[in-house]
Amino acid sequence: MGSSASQKIGRTIRIWLKRDSGQYWPSVYHSMPSPCSCMSFNQETRRLSVGMDNGFISEFVLAEDYNKMTPDRTFQAHQGRVTVVLFVLEMEWVLSTGQDKNFNWHCSESGQRLGGYRTTAWVSCLQFDVETRHAFVGDHSGQVTILKLEQETCSLVTTFKGHTGSVTALCWDPVQRVLFSGSSDHSIIMWDIGGRKGTAIELQGHNEKVQGLCYAHHTRQLISCSSDGGIVIWNMDVQRQETPEWLDSDSCQKCEQPFFWNFKQMWDSKKIGLRQHHCRKCGKAMCGKCSSKRSTIPLMGFEFEVRVCDSCHESITDEDRAPTATFHDSKHSIVHIHYEVTRSWLLTSGADKIIKLWDMTPVVS
Repeated sequence: MGSSASQKIGRTIRIWLKRDSGQYWPSVYHSMPSPCSCMSFNQETRRLSVGMDNGFISEFVLAEDYNKMTPDRTFQAHQGRVTVVLFVLEMEWVLSTGQDKNFNWHCSESGQRLGGYRTTAWVSCLQFDVETRHAFVGDHSGQVTILKLEQETCSLVTTFKGHTGSVTALCWDPVQRVLFSGSSDHSIIMWDIGGRKGTAIELQGHNEKVQGLCYAHHTRQLISCSSDGGIVIWNMDVQRQETPEWLDSDSCQKCEQPFFWNFKQMWDSKKIGLRQHHCRKCGKAMCGKCSSKRSTIPLMGFEFEVRVCDSCHESITDEDRAPTATFHDSKHSIVHIHYEVTRSWLLTSGADKIIKLWDMTPVVS
């Protein structure tokens, strides 16, 4: 027998075993009192934590041969649907978030609530750093909250606000101390927490909502998946650049034509106001005529062509346009992903009710 996988179908938790033939067969299942919303499995202890729509978390211990699952305890963690559950073996903590806008952590041995934090919007994703006891909480308002956890207290460290849509995926690299966040705004942001004074690098390579992120530490490659089926492999072992802040101006910063809200200059110059655009490379406010060019800028994260001003377009070389990511089509709308680092296997589950297992060795190496 090989490794195990778990699947949620309505109110049933089912364990699948991989046989020597390479096929997966159902081993054991357990019916739940409420529809399952999320789960976390610790392979070392074989502890399975399952969050449910009714706000409860049920914990099970799987037998060594994965042919039996023994209920351990069930406790009410939230007043609404559990959105994320995470078991931390080193602390014996169960971290969870819910649609009640609460982040809580419980003792996994007693089930006792140790502490909590009220978020501004309901939480969609969660990561935890064992060494520093920092929790990274992404929510539907588009912000990422960083909390410092103690045994029974937590303190707010900071919040990151860079997405215009809800945060849909988080991935933490404890080695480089970098946090990746994906969003429904189609973008990914790399937050460098490990000493570069809060550097934020944008990655633009998806046409739909980012559904999952995972990081291959040994090759420094980021894997991202989106709801349109796109799988993007990002090379993070390059010197990337921050995108500039968009500058404010009442007129084009090249030809000085007034923008349409600048009534005084329009009246004085007897000119019709123009629509404002921004160059993605320098951030200057430009009219459409002065920013009519398009170009990729991979080192700034723009793998697709974006608007640039005429001056910046002339400065971008063919070497600057060399892609830093590869694109692949999964052929289904991805809902969830899991990456097995030791085997370079990527598991994707889709809205088409199909689970696919990918050998990523040819592209993650």
